[in-house]
Amino acid sequence: MQDPDVVQQSDVCKRYGAEIDMPEAESKLGLTPSAACGVLPIHGLRHLPRGDASGWYVWSGDYSEDPDFFEPLRVNHALSSAMVFARYLALPPGWRFLIGADGYEDVWYDASLLATE
Repeated sequence: MQDPDVVQQSDVCKRYGAEIDMPEAESKLGLTPSAACGVLPIHGLRHLPRGDASGWYVWSGDYSEDPDFFEPLRVNHALSSAMVFARYLALPPGWRFLIGADGYEDVWYDASLLATE
């Protein structure tokens, strides 16, 4: 029997024509406490992975440049806690998502996320 989380992540990738690129379970993502609690809207974007970072940044509400805006969380914790955004984590670098009220979902590719300085 397949893991329902894996099936859900695969379905998201197939629906948007993206290859499946699941981050390492022990890698970290940047997460705001409000997004962890499921406060909508939830935004997510994935840069290229670096070191032990998956490249994922997930937040609720307005974005902030404050260096303390994101807190680190291991990918496996986000998956095991069934956080509302977990189904998008298999999207590869360069992808974004927006989850809103009443089942609203938008997922798109943004090549600017792959730019390196």
